[in-house]
Amino acid sequence: MSYYRMPILEEKGYVVLSRDNRVIEPREWTELEWVDWKSSGDTRFAPLASAYGEIECNAFWHFDPPKPDKDGVWIDSQVDTAPTLAEIALEPEANVGRVRIIELQPNSYADALYNSHLDDNNRINPDGEGWIVRGFRNLTDDGESFMILREDINDPSTETRIALPAGARIIVDSERMWHSVCHNGDEPRYCLITSFESGPALEKWIFENDPTTDVDMAELDADFAEDQEAEAQERRAKRTAHYGYDPTEVRSEA
Repeated sequence: MSYYRMPILEEKGYVVLSRDNRVIEPREWTELEWVDWKSSGDTRFAPLASAYGEIECNAFWHFDPPKPDKDGVWIDSQVDTAPTLAEIALEPEANVGRVRIIELQPNSYADALYNSHLDDNNRINPDGEGWIVRGFRNLTDDGESFMILREDINDPSTETRIALPAGARIIVDSERMWHSVCHNGDEPRYCLITSFESGPALEKWIFENDPTTDVDMAELDADFAEDQEAEAQERRAKRTAHYGYDPTEVRSEA
């Protein structure tokens, strides 16, 4: 099928924007209604927009009628609690689908590699329309934590590690790039995740916010990284043996 894909993501599958320094009161995420929904670790989610405006996290195509991950319906009670977060998601003036905050408990580098996944963003997306990508806006100040992006899940040489201070913003073709987060800290990490449709509005907004793929990667000790990689690979192999298939081949609906 033929979709419109943004040229800026063609080379590396992601782009990092300038930090968003606006101050957001933590109550905009702590006081939301949360759903116990697992994705890439010990997580739960608070939806701001869902398929039909209910507080749930299912992929849009599970409903009647089914729909692609676009034209999300805002949840009034959640938006009333988190008006700034809704404003951030709407700022690019692009079509949005799922909009939610993720809460991620602290984990290890091996945990993150084990849980790395691709998203199922474009199921039933009509031919010829914009490819769905995801925007990540870190809410808490997690400067020692980092997003892990890989072109090949089994090849560490394809890895990019992007630090996650408060206000960090990343646009990712998350159906192409394997991704997860290594969260070093004692408290949960919170991040706004928005499904955006690729198109002129999103491209214009990206270029207005100093996009780059030239990032200073979080440094890791080589021996530590090798040991953690081996642990993740071993855990994935055991999971494959248990289920009789490799779960990493199943794209995430979170």
